[in-house]
Amino acid sequence: MLIIPVKDGENIDRALKRFKRKFDRTKTMKQLRDRKHFTKPSVNKRKQVQKAQYVQGLKAKEE
Repeated sequence: MLIIPVKDGENIDRALKRFKRKFDRTKTMKQLRDRKHFTKPSVNKRKQVQKAQYVQGLKAKEE
């Protein structure tokens, strides 16, 4: 559970912005979306390999 202490006289918009930032950093929504559907470990590994190949290709083009 996220706890955002609001100081006296602090603008509610600023506190809400801090909450959103903290929420994004915890990657809660990403975890919920990932848990929605089961993906086999082999599929996850294949995606990681494809991403690594893509990044390596981009780095090779820069050089």
